[in-house]
Amino acid sequence: MNVEQLYEQLKKNQEPKGYFFNKDKALVLELLEGLIANKDRYGYMSCPCRLSSGDRDHDKDIICPCVYRTADVEEFGSCYCSLYVSDEWNSGRVEKKYVPERRPPEKLLF
Repeated sequence: MNVEQLYEQLKKNQEPKGYFFNKDKALVLELLEGLIANKDRYGYMSCPCRLSSGDRDHDKDIICPCVYRTADVEEFGSCYCSLYVSDEWNSGRVEKKYVPERRPPEKLLF
């Protein structure tokens, strides 16, 4: 699957759930390329903004869309890496703020 195919597939699947791609398409395509690279490297699409261990069970919380996305988008209008955002975030009705890492520290050590 190439980056444009992944873009269309995820857009179709996620927008009905209220998750939109960042309006910065160049950033989105770069992040999607990272997801594809991680799938090639590890066998699963782990978040390109986090360090993956290569162990699917250990990393299941950061397989995109990660388990932190819902809380991040609800609280900040954007997920950690700004791939997925709310409509309000894209339209500028939500202030763009730094999204802190929600992944527990013990998951960062492997």
